[in-house]
Amino acid sequence: MGIGIRIEELRKVYDSPPPSAARGGGFAFTAARSGGPKEKKKKFEVVALDNVSLEIRPGEIFGLLGPNGAGKSTTIGILTTRTQPTSGRAFIGEFDVWRQQVHAKLLIGVVPQRPNLDFALTAREILLFHGAYFGQSTRERTRRADDLLEKFKLTDRADHMVRTFSGGMMQRLSIARAMMHDPEVLFLDEPSAGLDPQTRLLLWDVIRDYHRLGKTIVLTTHYMDEADALCERLAIIDHGKIIAQGTPLELKTSIPGGYLLRLRFDRAPEDLLTNLRALPGVSEVRATDGTATDLYADRGGTLISGIVNSAQAAGVELRDVHISEPSLETLFLHHTGRSLRD
Repeated sequence: MGIGIRIEELRKVYDSPPPSAARGGGFAFTAARSGGPKEKKKKFEVVALDNVSLEIRPGEIFGLLGPNGAGKSTTIGILTTRTQPTSGRAFIGEFDVWRQQVHAKLLIGVVPQRPNLDFALTAREILLFHGAYFGQSTRERTRRADDLLEKFKLTDRADHMVRTFSGGMMQRLSIARAMMHDPEVLFLDEPSAGLDPQTRLLLWDVIRDYHRLGKTIVLTTHYMDEADALCERLAIIDHGKIIAQGTPLELKTSIPGGYLLRLRFDRAPEDLLTNLRALPGVSEVRATDGTATDLYADRGGTLISGIVNSAQAAGVELRDVHISEPSLETLFLHHTGRSLRD
């Protein structure tokens, strides 16, 4: 049947900026001055999660999609007992993650954003020790380790020291380790980051296979195609808030008009915007700065001639056009005004 996850008004505030936030990674900063007259220093608060609530159904692949610093990893950290929330509650099945940590941990497998393998061990030893930690018998953990090494194409390197592995091999081994005790819920934090295309496709196949066993899988990603290909439902998160959630198809069809045409003129006066709004099929026009304009419509290339005519009528020059078909990228742009890569 699978195990569900419930998050209720989670809030996480850091007292000092984490490295990603210090680089402008997307966290919201709030500077507050202490009330004491002798206090000279300002207290900085980094709001990583801002009253996030969501429910993940048993046995589904659920994605958290957003740019670096949006709050994805903090959410995973709270659900896997690595990060304590400032307020709110989280449940793995019936267990409150922070009040019943032992029970919750027995149900989950975790693949962190960066591999944290013991370089003094071989691949096989890492899997066997992990199985022993979760109480598996010698026979069971040996069989399980052999199966996973084969599945992740690591059999020929099973008895090699992990420090000799490439980054992609380490990532595959990290996922195999997380699956070693056959958890009901598998958390994958940016699992495809830095992987070559072949390894990425292998990972996708493994995730789908594990899902067919009725397991609940939660992954974070900033790759649109990964979220679209794997996730049954997803939530788009930015600046610690959920800005949209649903199936990939529901989210894509929620965009006004579907198509996004990103236009750049030498200038964008109001009469140009008025002309663009009057074009057939156009549902929304947004001036993003003095020269750039986002146009949402139910068509793409067939609008170009009308855009050119509108520009000529307003006495401006059209300098660039970029057309995006309905996608999660255009959804993110619609809600935030910026790209996932910004």
